[in-house]
Amino acid sequence: MSTEQPAAANAGNQDEITPYSEGHQEPQTHNPNKDVYGPHWGEVRSDGDYIYFGNERYLRSDLAQAFGGMMNPGLAPPQKPEYANPAPLGLSGFALTTFVLSLINCGARGVHIPNILVGLAYFYGGAAQLLAGFFELVLGNTFGGVALCSYGGFWMSWASIQVPAFGIVAAYEGHDQELAFAIGLFLLAWAIFTFFMMIMTLKSTLAFFSIFFFLTITFLLLGIGEIAGKVGVTKAGGVFGLLSAFAAWYNAYAGIANPQNSYLVVKALPLPDLEDRWRGKKEKTNQA
Repeated sequence: MSTEQPAAANAGNQDEITPYSEGHQEPQTHNPNKDVYGPHWGEVRSDGDYIYFGNERYLRSDLAQAFGGMMNPGLAPPQKPEYANPAPLGLSGFALTTFVLSLINCGARGVHIPNILVGLAYFYGGAAQLLAGFFELVLGNTFGGVALCSYGGFWMSWASIQVPAFGIVAAYEGHDQELAFAIGLFLLAWAIFTFFMMIMTLKSTLAFFSIFFFLTITFLLLGIGEIAGKVGVTKAGGVFGLLSAFAAWYNAYAGIANPQNSYLVVKALPLPDLEDRWRGKKEKTNQA
């Protein structure tokens, strides 16, 4: 499946990279028939208009920029055209499941029992997202694979809590407060993981960063709401969950829409380059 890539990086910009190690073979011009989208790309260096990933050389203009529609948080070799982009499937599964649960957390139309979500959490937010994550790993996208597989696992584990056959809730029978504390700790642990993932999107796009930013706040508020027993805090978590769901849908659309199938194609809006700003301030300080 073809997806529109964001604008290429300015050829004049130089990235801060690890020096090329001695003993490596001289980098060769990219062979399009060779699979370079493997588990890792080795060391990366910059040389004028070219970027070297291990022993493979690419023009800057050919590289894939940070793009949420492909779960790509930074500069990377272009995806091989014979593979479809699995990211929209994972993002859609995450978005729809998060959207429904967030409405329930907000108390929409008086619905408070979340069991209607069990099937969705197992098969769409869970299995489909997990499958998309596996394909991201096959394509060499470590970040996308870790994110989609992890949140697919989250939804399957959440669904298991709701299913009596697993005996999770029954184990806390007569200890309702302890159950609430346990669920709160479960959610706070996911808030920590999501915060780390959010940090790794600071060099990406605004839409991609927004997913993890809103999701971090969502897990944090839901965890606090369970531990403190505050319905208002849980509802606030539901609101931020809706924002995270819409951000994920936006990125999923960006990964599917192109000039061949849509009149509305999403353009990536990159976040400010904080590294350049810090480097500029440091240079000014040294000059002073």
